[in-house]
Amino acid sequence: MLFLLLQGSNAFLDWISFPPGSMIFILLMASITAVISTGLTKWLIDTDEINRKQVIKKAHDEEKAKIIELSETDPEKYNKLRKRWERLDSMVKQSQQKMALRRMLPSCITFVPMIIIFTVVRGVFLNNPIALSPMNANDVVLIGNMMAGTTGSTVYPWTALVYGVARTIRLEAGWINFTAWYFLCSFGVNTLLQRIFKLQTQASGGMEQMMGGGKAKAMEFPDV
Repeated sequence: MLFLLLQGSNAFLDWISFPPGSMIFILLMASITAVISTGLTKWLIDTDEINRKQVIKKAHDEEKAKIIELSETDPEKYNKLRKRWERLDSMVKQSQQKMALRRMLPSCITFVPMIIIFTVVRGVFLNNPIALSPMNANDVVLIGNMMAGTTGSTVYPWTALVYGVARTIRLEAGWINFTAWYFLCSFGVNTLLQRIFKLQTQASGGMEQMMGGGKAKAMEFPDV
């Protein structure tokens, strides 16, 4: 890539215009974005504090389940512990709201610049084929047409490297466009970096927390 840049902008543009150059370029773009986002998260967010508050929230929810179990065996103790839990709950909720705002800070900083960059690069690649998928993107319900890469009626010489003969690429060919490939790369690289820097649960949440939070919310104190 550096060699192409030294040769001149035309060589670089030729390299990123078609696969595999376009595929590698977008992967690098998504990786750089992920590194910047992870760096901002480490810099702006006290992940140790957030992790501590997550532990407190989990213990708080577990305590609610234990109190509910007392409703049938010890109603007097149940009512006493319920009132104490409800007083603490307002404090925990406020803490969670502040934590959510802190998590959003890196996204607020990078949102506008990334939208501008994404729109410009998306305008360059349009729906041109970027990467070949093992499945047909067109088969995905509702968003399939937005993910599929096609060449329309234009026959590009590079297609001969894949098919043995220059041809058009239709919706059913299995190619995906810039939008689909960028988000796949971004999701993969972000997940990897978050695990490496131990930000998976603290800074971005996780499936376990989502399921646990939903379960705790579904539990209600019975009237005794």
